[in-house]
Amino acid sequence: MTQLTEALKGIITKEMELVAKAEGRTPEEIRCGVAKGTIVIPANINHKNLIPRGIGTGLTTKVNANIGTSRESSNLELEFQKLEASIKYGADAVMDLSTGGDLSLIRKQLIAKSSLPFGTVPLYQAEAEGRFTEDGIFDVIEEHAESGVDFVTVHCGVNFESIDRLKKHPRVLDIVSRGGALTYQWILKNKKENPLYKYYDRLIEIALKYDVTLSLGDGMRPGCIADATDRAQIQELIILGQLAKRAKAAGVQVMIEGPGHVPLNEIEENIKLQKKICEGAPFYVLGPLPTDIAPGYDHITSAIGGALAGMYGADFLCYVTPSEHLGLPDLKDVEDGVVASKIAAHIADIAKGIPGAKERDLQMARARKALDWKKQFELAVNPERARCIRKTELKVEDACSMCGEFCSIRIMNDQSKST
Repeated sequence: MTQLTEALKGIITKEMELVAKAEGRTPEEIRCGVAKGTIVIPANINHKNLIPRGIGTGLTTKVNANIGTSRESSNLELEFQKLEASIKYGADAVMDLSTGGDLSLIRKQLIAKSSLPFGTVPLYQAEAEGRFTEDGIFDVIEEHAESGVDFVTVHCGVNFESIDRLKKHPRVLDIVSRGGALTYQWILKNKKENPLYKYYDRLIEIALKYDVTLSLGDGMRPGCIADATDRAQIQELIILGQLAKRAKAAGVQVMIEGPGHVPLNEIEENIKLQKKICEGAPFYVLGPLPTDIAPGYDHITSAIGGALAGMYGADFLCYVTPSEHLGLPDLKDVEDGVVASKIAAHIADIAKGIPGAKERDLQMARARKALDWKKQFELAVNPERARCIRKTELKVEDACSMCGEFCSIRIMNDQSKST
């Protein structure tokens, strides 16, 4: 049983009901979206403390936070803190990208503490433990599924066909996806087809058993704007579209991962192309980042691209932190990354006309007119930050330190009272 197989039978699951309530939709609307494959509800049967989220057409734009260790830095307590920060600042899902330490222990303990949909990239563990073989990769994926992982990134589209396209049309920055590069290396070294592509039915069987949502990874995503929307990227997308159709036909939920580094003027065509080729499957984008020159500020770059991508139909934004391209994110980076992506997602929801999105802004405008600071903080995307900046030592308590007694809102309110 999966959410998709139940939806196709006309059955509304408890997860669909919870998503409907959170989204202000009817359970039947959610069921129909799941049945069509335009909505997914990542909900592994073994993730017992999960509060399900819906991702897809007509729903609020969701945000994912990446956490996890590296071989250079492995501190499980810090990862717990990153998970707590992700939840606190409004992430809708979290992925464990750990490559250092006891990877199985880290994953299991994070899942046990996560009420958010939880994702992983099993290939990282397979490579780290010397288990990236035709059989070993599926063993690792099943271990992840059995432990309660709700969605897995699998780089099925890096195969002989997309590699040939890349070789014939070289890039400035080659492959920047870790999973994509590792798969490319394995294929060339072993002179064999990608197991995740060749034996895709094995992957489907595991996903069906645990109701794991397949997140078909973009191993050929562009790593700089010069490589955006090139032949290798589009060839992989065509392959993923075919694989997504096979997964849905088997009753497995599926979403598609996308770029990457894309200039603003190409974001719309990227989203529309994905939606057409993949028949409306939810689109999960990293950023996208519309410039390459902002290391240290890529959470801002990502928010700019993410807002535009969301407006054009992207459903799921993977956050980017200030440490992107530079190092492993710390706790503050997680906060900044989540908040920046939440802002982008909300901006996109306003543009999409998602019910309730614009209402929050209207409430903020009314609170500002009333100089109701408490209400403004409640509505803020990061209330703590707003309170911190707000100065309380002013003689004019209903204004801020920017304008003080020259506050335009207070002047207009006073003027209204006198007329």
